[in-house]
Amino acid sequence: MSVPAAAVTQAGRSPKAGRDDAVSLRRKGNRLLIWLFLAPTVIGLGLFSFLPIIGSLVLAFFRWDIITAPEWVAFDNFAEMASNPTIRVSFLNTIGFVVAAVVVQLAVALGLAILVQSRMPNALRTFFRSSLFLPLILSAASVSLVMAYLFNQEFGLINQFLGLLGIGKVGWLTTGLGAKVVVLIVYVWQNFGFSFLLFLGGLAAIPKEVYEASSIDGATGWRQFRAITLPLVSPTMLVASVMAIISALQIFDQPYVLTRGGPGNETRTAVMVIYESAFQQLEFGLASAVGVVLTLLIMLVTAIQFQLSKRFVFYG
Repeated sequence: MSVPAAAVTQAGRSPKAGRDDAVSLRRKGNRLLIWLFLAPTVIGLGLFSFLPIIGSLVLAFFRWDIITAPEWVAFDNFAEMASNPTIRVSFLNTIGFVVAAVVVQLAVALGLAILVQSRMPNALRTFFRSSLFLPLILSAASVSLVMAYLFNQEFGLINQFLGLLGIGKVGWLTTGLGAKVVVLIVYVWQNFGFSFLLFLGGLAAIPKEVYEASSIDGATGWRQFRAITLPLVSPTMLVASVMAIISALQIFDQPYVLTRGGPGNETRTAVMVIYESAFQQLEFGLASAVGVVLTLLIMLVTAIQFQLSKRFVFYG
């Protein structure tokens, strides 16, 4: 009686071969499961991040108002950017704001982190950590609306308080310098919490023995800060500065709600120009060109920071 070849092959399989097949099948199942979990994120990034980026880059070379068909204009949108005084002023305002906001934000965040990290009861330290981080989770538009009332020239609480001190009404939002100061204050107050938490982590990682040894050598206060704290917290400073600059270059909510870019163009920023060009003037090609230039500026500044970090960041 003859036995089928398939049965002989099946019967002749070793237990190890069966285990290998099971492992291979399990790996395929795990790989499929991984892709199923990743699919929503990958699809979401593709549809709402990568495709819009590519579309904006292509649209920068067209003139399009949504109503009519796109018209190829090559580099005309970029040439208009260079000749448009409002766009030039908006980029200058943005760069000036970034310099002021990042310096103030990092200084305030590091100073408060050092104070909170100093000797105090744990309950009080937890309270300060939570309260100083709280502004970051608030809506920028709602915060700006409240601040607009506080700094109102006629009935704002700030001017009423100054009136009690014998100081006349200050046109916080109606003068160029006043509007810039208010936007800076509101932005820094709402955004320093992230840098504050980063610095808290960086300071907590510094061994206490280093400070104790320096105290024995007679170094205290400013000398400890300059020779120990700053070098050892420099990697955290790099991360905080990169994040702060990228965020500040994209500022929109505060100046838009507080001043609408005024008075004149004193507080108009690059992102405001993108919004106004696209959704008010229907110049989507020009808005895309401004967005491309702003993105390149962010990439350039970030690259410069990482290059400079090789000289100024201490990874000991």
